[in-house]
Amino acid sequence: MYRYNDFDAAFVAERNRQFRAQVERRIDGSLTEDEFKPLRLMNGLYLQLHAYMLRVAVPYGTLNSAQMRQLAYIAERWDKGYGHFTTRQNIQYNWPKLRDIPDILDALAEVEMHALQTSGNTIRNVTADHFAGAAKDEIADPRPVAELLRQWSTDHPEFQFLPRKFKIAVTGSPNDRAVTAAHDIGIRIVERDGEIGYQVLVGGGLGRTPMIGKVINDFVSQEDLLPYVEAIVSVWNLLGRRDNKYKARIKITVHEHGIDEIRAMVDERYGELRSAFTGVDQQLFGAIKEAFAPPKFADKPLDAYQQAYDSDPVFRAWADANLWDHVAPGYAIAQISLKAHGATPGDASAEQMRVMADLAEQYGHDELRVSHEQNIVLPHVHKADLPAIHATLKQHGLATSNIGKISDIIACPGMDYCALATARSIPIAQEIATRFDELKIENEIGDLKVKISGCINACGHHHVGHIGILGLDRAGVENYQITLGGDHTEKTSLGERTGPGFGAEEIVPAIETVVQAYLDNRESADEAFIDTYRRVGMAPFKEALYGEQTSKRSRAA
Repeated sequence: MYRYNDFDAAFVAERNRQFRAQVERRIDGSLTEDEFKPLRLMNGLYLQLHAYMLRVAVPYGTLNSAQMRQLAYIAERWDKGYGHFTTRQNIQYNWPKLRDIPDILDALAEVEMHALQTSGNTIRNVTADHFAGAAKDEIADPRPVAELLRQWSTDHPEFQFLPRKFKIAVTGSPNDRAVTAAHDIGIRIVERDGEIGYQVLVGGGLGRTPMIGKVINDFVSQEDLLPYVEAIVSVWNLLGRRDNKYKARIKITVHEHGIDEIRAMVDERYGELRSAFTGVDQQLFGAIKEAFAPPKFADKPLDAYQQAYDSDPVFRAWADANLWDHVAPGYAIAQISLKAHGATPGDASAEQMRVMADLAEQYGHDELRVSHEQNIVLPHVHKADLPAIHATLKQHGLATSNIGKISDIIACPGMDYCALATARSIPIAQEIATRFDELKIENEIGDLKVKISGCINACGHHHVGHIGILGLDRAGVENYQITLGGDHTEKTSLGERTGPGFGAEEIVPAIETVVQAYLDNRESADEAFIDTYRRVGMAPFKEALYGEQTSKRSRAA
């Protein structure tokens, strides 16, 4: 993984020093909250419902054991003993005191971490496939690209006051696990005639106006990528709306001007920029790539793994649900669920963070990943070590065998924490997970992505959930809309609304009804929910939820 050089360390230290002085001025009253707001947002500090919230950057979701232990220390020392891992592959602390924030930032700097550009109208934390550098289906590791973009965008003088926030995601596999089509810029590594390059998408995003990104360029070469991305952001920075924040995202700009006009403007700007890139970016890219060389993989007998798999049904269930194919023989990618039934999705205690750090150090080549699905990944573990890993996870409430299942729910913090939320998300996620655990049909249901947002900003990615749930305020009462048929993969689609929403007491039974309609309509046990929905359409689900007459009116319309 990438390690700070002297410039990185000095840069972060100076930014922390500046912010410490700004915090002192806020505390002594020299700065009002309105004056302090743009300063704190530049350093990842939000003011939420009950307290400040600090969002810490985890670039492209990659951590080592020392960093994870420091996150645990911060949770215990300055928060309430836990952290919340997010869909941006970051971690949030929901209860820090303002006077402690500078000390927290200094503690982060000790392990080469920071909170820069995790908020504000700038280029946010660049995300990537959480299986990067390990997946068997990968064309190339996307993290060097993500790191190049991180270094280029950090404190970029032209892009610190953009019309709105800007998000970039990179995937190195044709099986998209980074939700690239739902980002302002999505970058997909492709291969053409033996050459590695990039397909670039632009104008994706969720929120109140969800849109799927459009391909602006099918193939950008490695040496052209950075100036091409800068051209896109530069064009949008000039065109983007600043009179209306709801229309300020690049997706609206692409929609208003059309992809062909945007492509022509980007090509023109790229022509102006290309000569300014003298090859230094490629020299830097070469050095960055070296930092992501794969570890030295071991060769061990698989007898212990096979014995555990054959004799222990609990281990077998975990292995079947939570492991993914690794590029190296004898290895696996192990996903650690932060979604124990009834738990808060994405939360991990300080103790659990230390356990995961220990496992990474002992068995996982000292690497961990944060997934956009709010779980933790051990990307490189030998199968011979999996029984020991599983036994340790069980002792600490981390061995839930539900990755990709109905209880592996993505959920934003909702009205329990967020000042923007209009409904609760966490309790609904907990109730759904608990209910289907009681029914004991998760394995029968199979692959099913449920995503919940507590407001139209869609931080829970509900638009691209197989089942999406959007919490809204209806005359002071929580109301939950259901969408069906969303997909966050390379087959990206936006969910379709079923009809009228449901009250807080009705939403879990409604989800149960949707699932039963799926079980009744699937052709076989191997047909996943999304495939059944695409085959039969919305009508059977509407009929199950609202009755036959509603379904007939829908078909007539």
